Amino acid sequence: MRAARLIKMVLLLQARPGMTAAELARELEVSERTVTRDAQALSEAGVPVYADRGRAGGYRLIGGYRTRLTGLARGEAEALFLSGVPGALRDMGLEDAASAARLKVSAALQPALRDASRTAAQRFHLDAPGWFHEPHTPELLAVVAGAVWEDRVVRVGYLRGSGDREPVRVERELEPYGLVLKAGVWYLAARVRDGSADPLRVYRLDRLESVEPGGPFVRDGDFDLPAFWAERAAQFARSILRDTVVLRLTAAGVRRLPEVTDAAAAREAVAAAGPADAAGTVTVTLPVESWDVAFTQLLALGPEVEVVAPAELRERCATAARAAAARYA
Repeated sequence: MRAARLIKMVLLLQARPGMTAAELARELEVSERTVTRDAQALSEAGVPVYADRGRAGGYRLIGGYRTRLTGLARGEAEALFLSGVPGALRDMGLEDAASAARLKVSAALQPALRDASRTAAQRFHLDAPGWFHEPHTPELLAVVAGAVWEDRVVRVGYLRGSGDREPVRVERELEPYGLVLKAGVWYLAARVRDGSADPLRVYRLDRLESVEPGGPFVRDGDFDLPAFWAERAAQFARSILRDTVVLRLTAAGVRRLPEVTDAAAAREAVAAAGPADAAGTVTVTLPVESWDVAFTQLLALGPEVEVVAPAELRERCATAARAAAARYA
């Protein structure tokens, strides 16, 4: 374990001009004291790790040192061939480039590891689209993907609208930062060139009607696509929970609630609830998208849930329960 960590530390310092103890500790998932001990161990082993003292100090390699510890272990080689979703690469027009890269990596591997691509493909397959939905590839995906790779501004025309409103065509000039494939739907994270206070936005690619690539733009080097997407996805999930319902749940209902409704909201509601009553049920206040959506979701819990409020939803569930009982009488 420590040997692998020391190798990773050398590779990190080799890839960057210098790193602080805090940065190394975060990357290596250890304490700063452990970083100090590891740096000393590397120095004693002949690796020229130099420590800069002071508030702006850190660690760096001196003398243009380059390690040769770059060989791949079997697990690392097999993981490399799992680093993409084949269908997504094809849809973005990158299948040929990915295939060529895999061939080059395979040729560079030691003979004993050259079957890594085959053994990985035999054991793991990533299928991104959800069940019961035909996967749909937006016509303009390859054009957008090219602009993302090349950091080129795009002028897009897209349909904006939701619910009962008639969609309206809008044009925007965007700096495309990244693409996300979520449950079979492609999204674009882009910076809008309109001087707005929150210029980073998310667009569904299947709503784009036109894309015109333009000149290059300077990408923000600190942009983190996974972190951005996680934050926006959480914001979206919270934004659609506009109503609340009060439920009385059995122990089984408490366990299954995250399976039928928003999992995070369900866990928070249960955590905020009081102790179980004499009958062993727990009363929770749950945020939901709407009472109609809640009705459909809560029916899946059957007798493990009782709707306390609102009265309209309670009566609707009671009517459904009576109808079901009559059906099975």
